[in-house]
Amino acid sequence: MTYPKRWLGVGLITILIVGIGVLLYDSVLSPHSDMPSGGDIELPSTQGDFSLAQLGEEQIALVSFGYTYCPDVCPMTLSVTRQALAGLSPAQRQKVVPVMITVDPERDTLERLEQYLAFFDEDLIGARGSDADLKDVMSRYGVISRRVEAPDSAIEYTIDHSSALYLVDRDGDILQRVLYSPTPQALSAALVEKLGG
Repeated sequence: MTYPKRWLGVGLITILIVGIGVLLYDSVLSPHSDMPSGGDIELPSTQGDFSLAQLGEEQIALVSFGYTYCPDVCPMTLSVTRQALAGLSPAQRQKVVPVMITVDPERDTLERLEQYLAFFDEDLIGARGSDADLKDVMSRYGVISRRVEAPDSAIEYTIDHSSALYLVDRDGDILQRVLYSPTPQALSAALVEKLGG
């Protein structure tokens, strides 16, 4: 049986598109692509000095980066975090330490972080540090941020920043990077996978 050349061309184009799609997912969209190096996080926090090394052997940190003046993505990320944590069993929940590291230390004092995070979950830890400390942590976790002036706004400026979440063990190894989503399913699935029963 012979096929018209046109259908062979369509088939080859389809295969090419699917192949490009797979490569795009692997290299850009996959939670495991270009995994940052991670490493310990040692910063002053709303619960005293915080370090990943303080975690128990079975505990993991759920690390996010954001700031309290964020108009949209950060509140959504924290809401998703709250929902995902609420869906865990009590035993699983005890193994997760949620931490938000501010990308806006100029305005986010520990007191402000504590008040803000309490709206989402009383167990959320807020962490901040010097510009040098934050630059170091953010570079190791692949977080990019950029200050955007807003002269006609009461908040003066916003900060564009990466919005992934990280499941990290006590050694600073990134177990999984979870891409931003307005729903908790991806984060919930990642937590259950890493925590087990």
